[in-house]
Amino acid sequence: MAVIKKITISTLLLGCSGLAIAEDVVSPQADTADIPATQMESMQIRATAVAKPAVPVNLPATSEGVTSKQIQDGINVINTEDAIKYLPSVQVRKRYIGDTNSPVSTRTSGTLVTSRTLVYADHVLLSNFLGNGASFAPRFGLVSPEEIERIDLIYGPYSALYPGNSIGSVIQMTTRMPEKFEAHASIQAFTQNYELYKTDENFSGTQLSASLGGRQGDFSWRLSANKLNSAAMPQAYLQKPESTTLAVPANKIVSGAIFDLGVDGKPRVILGENNITRTIQDQAKVKLAYDFTPSIQAAYTLGYWQEDQNEKAKSYLRDNAGNPVFSGNVNINGFRYTLANTNFIIGERDREHFMHSLSLHDKDAGNWDWEVVATKYNFNKDIYRQPLIALPAADAGGAGQIADSEGTGWETFDLRTNYYPQGKDGEHQISLGYHLDEYVLETLISNTANWKTGSATTRRSAFAGKTQTQAIYAQDAWRFSPNWKATIGGRWENWEAFDGSVANATSKLSFASREDNFFSPKFSLSYQATPVWMLRGSIGQAYRMPTVSELFQGSITAGTIVNNDPNLKPENAVSTDLTVERDLGNGLLRASYFHENMKDALISQTNAYTLVTNIQNIDKIRTQGIELAYQGADVAINGLDLVGSLTLTRSRILENKNNPETIGNEQPRIPNFRATLSATYRQNDKLSYGMGLRYIGDQYNTLENNDVNRGDYGSTSKLFMIDVRANYRFSKNWRLSAGIENLNNYKFFAFNSAPQRTFLTELKFDY
Repeated sequence: MAVIKKITISTLLLGCSGLAIAEDVVSPQADTADIPATQMESMQIRATAVAKPAVPVNLPATSEGVTSKQIQDGINVINTEDAIKYLPSVQVRKRYIGDTNSPVSTRTSGTLVTSRTLVYADHVLLSNFLGNGASFAPRFGLVSPEEIERIDLIYGPYSALYPGNSIGSVIQMTTRMPEKFEAHASIQAFTQNYELYKTDENFSGTQLSASLGGRQGDFSWRLSANKLNSAAMPQAYLQKPESTTLAVPANKIVSGAIFDLGVDGKPRVILGENNITRTIQDQAKVKLAYDFTPSIQAAYTLGYWQEDQNEKAKSYLRDNAGNPVFSGNVNINGFRYTLANTNFIIGERDREHFMHSLSLHDKDAGNWDWEVVATKYNFNKDIYRQPLIALPAADAGGAGQIADSEGTGWETFDLRTNYYPQGKDGEHQISLGYHLDEYVLETLISNTANWKTGSATTRRSAFAGKTQTQAIYAQDAWRFSPNWKATIGGRWENWEAFDGSVANATSKLSFASREDNFFSPKFSLSYQATPVWMLRGSIGQAYRMPTVSELFQGSITAGTIVNNDPNLKPENAVSTDLTVERDLGNGLLRASYFHENMKDALISQTNAYTLVTNIQNIDKIRTQGIELAYQGADVAINGLDLVGSLTLTRSRILENKNNPETIGNEQPRIPNFRATLSATYRQNDKLSYGMGLRYIGDQYNTLENNDVNRGDYGSTSKLFMIDVRANYRFSKNWRLSAGIENLNNYKFFAFNSAPQRTFLTELKFDY
């Protein structure tokens, strides 16, 4: 098949006359067809009771969702990602309020592999597939909680409409456009007292939000803005193995060190606090839409996000005069420890990102529905400054480095249609589409005479590269009898990596271009056994392409590549889901068995033969489990809604030729046990209450599974949190809310420190 090479989004836009942006692009309903009246009646009861959308009826995958009403009444939400924390099998690794490195874990994908989760806002891609890890978490900050109408999570790669990044899940956030003039404003405040080692402080912050919107005839609009100011507890602690080297007289005698056990169970010493972060973030959005006809809509969205971040450090060590010690050879209890200039980390980050989306769609064009959408996400400014000299002198400036990622970003283009040969009530719904994306990585690390205010001078290192994926797909939802439906589809993808390079101070190494083709078949069969029982089996293959960072973000030493591998293979997953659902009238009970065979998984490890540590292909990992989920409305008494889940998972490494000793070990960051329970009680029109419980069992950080001490800093420990919330609407337009996150003050870690008991309050105005 002929493929247009290195096609650009701009080229495609020129070929699409009249293109403008839309709100409901790439709708999940594109996977579905209408169902018989008997089935639709059942699902209408279910949707009314527990706010389940019509999507899961024909979507070839398990889906769960949460609505704005459920979020508002029962969930403490400051950052948008908080809204999904009670969905089955979900973990959001959020270190502090305002954390931009908040990866999402679902059934088979841990928080170390962020590129296995697709996140859309009104079907505009917010996932950051420039890399694969916590530093490349979805850009949730471009959506404020007040905008959300609902969020749906689709598990697994069973729909041909989505790329291989759906191996883990697809998160669809839907916002709404106003039907008349409206105005909203809110102020939130939060605080926690954090205690760990010698840290015993209050860390607090505020968030202000406002939005205006309206409709005049066929034109609708919304303006929104959000400002977050958050102080975080230390994210890291400086640790070193307990020394066996005797000190000498020249070593400075210090006190204040704390001795405990490291994650490997061996003695270590804690010397101070790192990454004490304060973040100030501003987000603004303009959304414009115009209805040419009752079914044809054009829309444009401009999103802006900026962050000023400051990172401090604190040493626990004191000399004989009581002064803090940050560097040099020191004497602790008669043994020598060496503190490098950069062991205590401070820095400043300045970021400014823009997001554009543009589309046109027709939702009711007879036997054809169609849509066109283009997006662009641009790092207009992304600078991180860091000193190369030791504290306390570094506080005043001095030599340092500047990491500049200006020009990094991504573009996407989608053209898709649904065809109903016998009409929308007929046997077939055929979905066809074309997809294009391009990811660009540009990072330059330079020396500077003054890390706080100086300009970049000579180059220290650099890395750059691009990837491009083109895809075409076809899928048919075929209702071959009143109670049976088969969904058959396939996705063909052409992938390229090009313009890759790494550089050090004196030389640059360029990589050869790569290209490959992949085909991913999909199949699902569902059976409506009775009006209340539904069974579905789904199987799908998916390829998750290496990201530009995995391929090109490294360095060179003496002409040799360090830390990256430009020849990585894509991840190849074959996933299976068997689901049974029971409509309870006022609720839904679901049981799912899921199974994933992953070949060439992309995970960081140390090669046992070369001793090189970088992203490598792990030959084979098998993950399987059982997930139980329940949603119920008016359970036992009117106004009481319950949502709960239980997930049991077993994930094992079956083959790993680069490190055979890991065979049989658990995949990192996949817990064996997860459970959630959320209750919302609406006492009357003015008062409502919410309580949520989350439990996540032990999990490993490494493929070697050698992090056996799971209850201290550096581990990924168990998590058990109780959250509560109360809302009081004291007038038509005003509402006061208060909540507590981690009411039981459970101390846990996701390598980094995690929040302890946090108090929240919110005053909101709605007109």
